[in-house]
Amino acid sequence: MTFLALENKNFLITGVANKKSIAYAVAKGLEDAGAKLYLSLQSEDHFSKVSPLFPHAEFVICNVENQPDIDNLGVYFATKNIILHGLLHSIAFANYSQGMLAFHETSWDNYQQALKISQFSLMALSNTLKCVFHPQASVVTLSISNTRATNYGMLGPIKAALDSSVAFLAKSFSNFSQVRFNAVCAGPLKTSASAGIPGYVDNYLFAEKLTLRKKALATQEVADVALFLLSNKSSGINAASVVVDAGMAVNYFDQEVVSAVAKDL
Repeated sequence: MTFLALENKNFLITGVANKKSIAYAVAKGLEDAGAKLYLSLQSEDHFSKVSPLFPHAEFVICNVENQPDIDNLGVYFATKNIILHGLLHSIAFANYSQGMLAFHETSWDNYQQALKISQFSLMALSNTLKCVFHPQASVVTLSISNTRATNYGMLGPIKAALDSSVAFLAKSFSNFSQVRFNAVCAGPLKTSASAGIPGYVDNYLFAEKLTLRKKALATQEVADVALFLLSNKSSGINAASVVVDAGMAVNYFDQEVVSAVAKDL
């Protein structure tokens, strides 16, 4: 048995898009540890792309914008008498098709869509799966280390709401179970999803200079924390937002960065 003791346990992973995603790295880690994988994908198109990556996993189509899909997800596991030991929530979307608008220009249609997909989906999935969770299951969602970064636009406050939801879900579920809810709040990463955010590359390069080690955060480092939180080895951690940023949060006044900016003033 490995340290995390994940063998023969069942995990539902959402949001696997490609090999660069955190969700992929978590799913691969679970598979390598001997866990049984269930992957929730947005559409049949996603299935054709992701299924070859995990030939031994079971797949379920679930578009979290559609409540019937969410309801059917719960029915799928209940009908098969599958008990889930963990859920990785790795779903986020914001419509930046018009470019990065000033925050006060955000439209309600775009905001509510991003909110439903990126935040409310955690609540909806947890609710539909509540009857198939192991009493000590672990739910982990992927968030960001700094929800006030300007170029996140509408996703900033939505991710802040996601972080808050973790605490309220943990409180709510404590009335009938020991299911835990935690968030992994990652610093800037080089992923396909982040590439779609206007101006993100500059943030990524800036963040690398602010890490204490002067080396960018790696996707696998974030995935490893998520794997720990999904395991019973983290049983004492609940309703927490765990920041994984290689020390960036304490280093905003890094002397090299300060000197570089001051030299151009």
